Amino acid sequence: MMKPKTTYAKSGDISIAYQVFGTGPIDLVYIPGWVSNIDLMWSCPELVSFFEELGKFARVILFDKRGTGLSDRVVDFATLEERMEDITVVMDAVASEKAVLFGHSEGGSVSALFSATYPDRVISLITFGIFAKRKYSEDYPWAPTDQERQEVYDMIENNWGSGEMNLESLAPSKANDTIFMDWLANYFRSGASPKSAVILTKMNTQVDIIDILGSIKVPTLLLQRTDDIDVKIEEGRFIAERIKGSKFVELEGNDHLFWVGNTEEILKEMETFIRNVEPQPIYEKKLYTVMIGKIVSVKENNEDDRAQILKYIAQYNGSLVEYSSMAFTATFEGPSRAVNCATNMVEAFREQQQITLSLGIDIKECYVKKCICEETEGFATTIFDDTLPNQIILTQTVKNLLIGASVNIKTYKTIFNIESGQSLELFTIAPKTCSINLSQKNSQYHTCQNDSFLGKVLQKIECHIDNEQFGVEMLCKEVGISERQLQRKLKSIANKSPNKLISSVRLHRAKELLLRQQHSIAEIAYQAGFANPSYFSKCFKKEFAISPSDLIK
Repeated sequence: MMKPKTTYAKSGDISIAYQVFGTGPIDLVYIPGWVSNIDLMWSCPELVSFFEELGKFARVILFDKRGTGLSDRVVDFATLEERMEDITVVMDAVASEKAVLFGHSEGGSVSALFSATYPDRVISLITFGIFAKRKYSEDYPWAPTDQERQEVYDMIENNWGSGEMNLESLAPSKANDTIFMDWLANYFRSGASPKSAVILTKMNTQVDIIDILGSIKVPTLLLQRTDDIDVKIEEGRFIAERIKGSKFVELEGNDHLFWVGNTEEILKEMETFIRNVEPQPIYEKKLYTVMIGKIVSVKENNEDDRAQILKYIAQYNGSLVEYSSMAFTATFEGPSRAVNCATNMVEAFREQQQITLSLGIDIKECYVKKCICEETEGFATTIFDDTLPNQIILTQTVKNLLIGASVNIKTYKTIFNIESGQSLELFTIAPKTCSINLSQKNSQYHTCQNDSFLGKVLQKIECHIDNEQFGVEMLCKEVGISERQLQRKLKSIANKSPNKLISSVRLHRAKELLLRQQHSIAEIAYQAGFANPSYFSKCFKKEFAISPSDLIK
């Protein structure tokens, strides 16, 4: 089978590379996992053989997600909405109105969210070796711990694409096949640079789709090998229990890659499932991000306010579904859009000083025609009763899906619902503008003017102090210059690289918090943007020549 032609589709200003092959009567979109390169796929005989069989019963659409392979490389985390938009533009480019989504590993998480958000574009959902979370918690104990993830970050930075990356764990059955393992290392190197691979891995660490699994209504087939080392079989069972009507198939073996091992069995399960899926009626409900707003205006006639609110909502592709002089409800097809809309609205109205907004953002299944979910009433009461002026409140579900969104999220409060017996975790978004507090005697930085370049850089770092994903790429975007310019300016002004400056600011903030002795060392590490407390302690001692524990003795 010859390699198909590579074509590009535009997703905003990002070019997404895709290929199409196969003669089957139904469309299937393959959403790859962590890193991919659709050209290099055709250099692996095992993968080509799998594609040949797949193409007999489907028209197959391959693509590289933004930041990987032949698609445009990007410096920021991609939001989940952007990832879904990439799927949409590729489907549109090949005139595919509806398709089977086949998501592998991390690609399955995006496929699941797409299926809940755009069910009318999905015939069915098939996944292989997917996870719902990639960070350990008591309710999801199969995911890696912070320390284990840090070890992966370090391994990528030091050994990207080499045999020392333990690639054999992805395909144990091929561990002694040097040709295959050489191809796999080359495939990853060609799919992403070391820096991009670290960014993508950190993004995967933040994946949490648990809360939306129950909203997936499309026919779903979940495939996983029982002894998969990378993603535990318990994760597949956990996901299957939460997707109503889904079919879960445990396969023998320990390979995480679907195109090695018992591939005939996998293809048979896929073909049988695809051929037996009955056409679904139009779905009455789908997943929406719902924004509820409380309006306090000093003006008697607030038609101008309505026009402005409508303008911001439309700017982020939202819909205003209810409006009164005191409140409004809007829906969006993704949390990042809603949060960015909310942030800009609050800032704009704050400057006018004639209206204040209190906003709440949640994610719920809503009727497509009515666009309103009855369950939002309790959340609306919370927004109207418990929020402060110009405050934006998020639910845990929204927070979990804000991967790649450059926002500063703080814990707000926990509300216990007596009727349901469940607690609701709420979070708030800190304003973009914030003060710099680095002038303490123990700080190496002198107070600087907010309009100076260094002041602006420090302000941006401070605003994102507890966001572990905030790095050089995001900082460049925030201050509006290239990485090379930032390197040169900071070297001349502060004699530090951007990475060292970010780390230093975090560590000085942590030192201030430690001296107050109000939180544990681990809590302060997280507040200062360190995902791993032991790594934080190592960096702290290197910066101050004293360990955190010795400092507070």
